[in-house]
Amino acid sequence: MKILNIETSCDDTAISIMEVKGGITNAFFKVLANNSNSQINIHIPYGGVFPKLAKQEHIKNLPILLELCLKQAKLNKKPARHQEKKPVDAIMITYGPGLEMSLWTGITFAKDLAQKWKVPLIPVNHMEGHVLSVFGKGKGTFKIQKLKTPILTLLVSGGHTQLVFSKKFMNYEIIGETLDDAVGEAFDKVARMLDLPYPGGPQISKLADSIREKENETFAGHNFSAKKFVQSSGRRPAESLKSLFPFSLPRPMLHTKDFNFSFSGLKTAVLYLIRDLGGIEKISQTTKAQIALEFENAAIECLTHKTKKAIEKYNIETLIVAGGVACNTHLKNEMQKIVRQDLTTTSKIKLLLPTKELVGDNSIMIGIAGYLNYIKNKKKVPKLSDIKAVGNLRL
Repeated sequence: MKILNIETSCDDTAISIMEVKGGITNAFFKVLANNSNSQINIHIPYGGVFPKLAKQEHIKNLPILLELCLKQAKLNKKPARHQEKKPVDAIMITYGPGLEMSLWTGITFAKDLAQKWKVPLIPVNHMEGHVLSVFGKGKGTFKIQKLKTPILTLLVSGGHTQLVFSKKFMNYEIIGETLDDAVGEAFDKVARMLDLPYPGGPQISKLADSIREKENETFAGHNFSAKKFVQSSGRRPAESLKSLFPFSLPRPMLHTKDFNFSFSGLKTAVLYLIRDLGGIEKISQTTKAQIALEFENAAIECLTHKTKKAIEKYNIETLIVAGGVACNTHLKNEMQKIVRQDLTTTSKIKLLLPTKELVGDNSIMIGIAGYLNYIKNKKKVPKLSDIKAVGNLRL
């Protein structure tokens, strides 16, 4: 079975074609073509994604990427707009969550193709795509691994921060989520406060790493209790450590009994800190890096602490960390520590992360989620008229 996969939930236009066979727990995928177009450079002047501009770029890029994929997969006997015989057996399309303008652009394009080629159109939840992205590759072949259950997924992106419990594979229960800003959104907002270019998350991490290297040298061969005290106690560091840890930011909701998050207060604390230091114009590059380090440490500590609590409560066997923020090196390192050292469970927890090429929005994950749901639902598909964009769709 050949499937065409389309992703337009935000500002990345992505299309891929895969050949797939098998069931839910043994599906085998072969990537025949995989292409995308990033709009980052276009949106930099706006400091974020400008929806109308994103829609215009999707309209321009979709037919170009489709022709390129059909050519690479050797399925283009004619241009797609003139090709009456179906080149694929089904189409998978993101229908939410995301920017509704962007979602509708992809859905309309996919509906036209499905109608022309008389193939089923399968709507895909973008967030489920991120969960299942850990199985995929951008090229070559891959298969679905059988995972030990229960499964815990930490979904972290610019729009979402959720802890999702799965008693069975592909069954989802949100047990915790942000009550305000998503963690990726907080990274971007703090980056703007620090006068860093868009997208802000990688810029904050780059600055934080420059200080973290010095930090690791300072604490090399020593017990890390002092370091942890400085980072999480909320107190001023000792005189000898002030050069590395001059600031202390809050860890919102760190010790609440639930699994929810809050990043708005942390973001506001950075705003007040910058104000107290005389404004961004008076802050040196070193001070910016120290603020970036403390902010990243605080945000990641909130994520890892609640994840660890959930693992212990639900006796988790498999941990998935996915979404755009899953590329954060500090987050990955801290999650690896959790499954290696910090837990006292009897069995070893398996940690799954997406590959670098699939950590952000992509169409491969849409193909995986679409096909598995197609099989799960016994190949029943909705009417084309029933497929609509849902900007606030939940998992």
